[in-house]
Amino acid sequence: MDVAVHRPGELSGADRSAWTALQSRASLLGAPQLANPFLSPEFALAVGHCRGGVRVAVLHEDGGPAAFLPFQRSTLGIGRAVGLGVSDAQGLVHRPGFRWDARELLRACGLSVLEFDHLVAGQGPFAAASFRGHASPVIDVDQGFETYLTGLRARSPKFTRTTLAKERKLGRDIGPLRYVHDERDPAALRTLMRWKSAQYRRTGRGDRFAHPWIVRLVEQLFHTRTASFAGLLSVLYAGGRPVAAHFGLRSPSVLACWFPAYDPRFAKFSPGLVLHLRMARAAAEESLGYLDLGRGAKDYKDSLKTRELTVSEGWVMRPHPVALGHRARRAPVRALRNTVLARPELFAPADRLLKRMGRIRAGR
Repeated sequence: MDVAVHRPGELSGADRSAWTALQSRASLLGAPQLANPFLSPEFALAVGHCRGGVRVAVLHEDGGPAAFLPFQRSTLGIGRAVGLGVSDAQGLVHRPGFRWDARELLRACGLSVLEFDHLVAGQGPFAAASFRGHASPVIDVDQGFETYLTGLRARSPKFTRTTLAKERKLGRDIGPLRYVHDERDPAALRTLMRWKSAQYRRTGRGDRFAHPWIVRLVEQLFHTRTASFAGLLSVLYAGGRPVAAHFGLRSPSVLACWFPAYDPRFAKFSPGLVLHLRMARAAAEESLGYLDLGRGAKDYKDSLKTRELTVSEGWVMRPHPVALGHRARRAPVRALRNTVLARPELFAPADRLLKRMGRIRAGR
């Protein structure tokens, strides 16, 4: 296995084109998970502009690039999937049937351990006992929006009826609705980040937008446009004012949902749900295959989804003291968090406690 490791900005035009070509053919060749925009060269390049230690391993076979692995490396040789913590799809983008040796790859990359929290399916050589699968709901729109809506009515008739009624009421009470699928006003992006920060604080979660590098990353991706990738800001307006917004990433076949939020003053109208239905319609009109709602149990995801993908959390390692130390530190924390998330009798009180703390922090 011939492996060359580069900084993202050092990739040749030919390498980037080959990477994009692998993704563009992924759905046709039975690996649609590799078409996710989080696995694109544009995402790796953007993270590389905002974080140190970002590298891309280019694996060659038969004289040409056969696979690409973006990752972040610490000075001690601890590796993490690029954008770990904010990326919703991770792994090796590769030709159909390509096989690799995980330990050999880690050695070539100068890593003792490589950690993932959203490893996509089809990454067999990375499989290890430490990995645990998690559901990632999706909305299929490849058969058109009306087909999706008909299925939604059959699966969740009350939810669909209520959401559509709230959409009509929002238009009557607040003003005419206008949906912009690709909003290019940076002020709208700032509004979304402000709403999302408030939501994180209100629910007791860590505020991702309190980290300057995440703000820079989102802003850079908002301005990133290629033939195969775009940062997509979608906004629902009522009476001329924004009431819900979402920022995600788009490839030719997948809309990766990332940061949805709404103005809490209009919560009774469920503007976030209305926005997601508008997004699904627009994605279908653009001939996308599906919307990836991302890992995590949420009521709205359960209501909107048509099926689930599986992403995995864990690490692959080779015998090394640093790798053993990393696992010793990370394993107990991850196990505790996943136990709480997986058991309703633990998650519900923990969620209530976080929200109570959020209200205290907000002075309410």
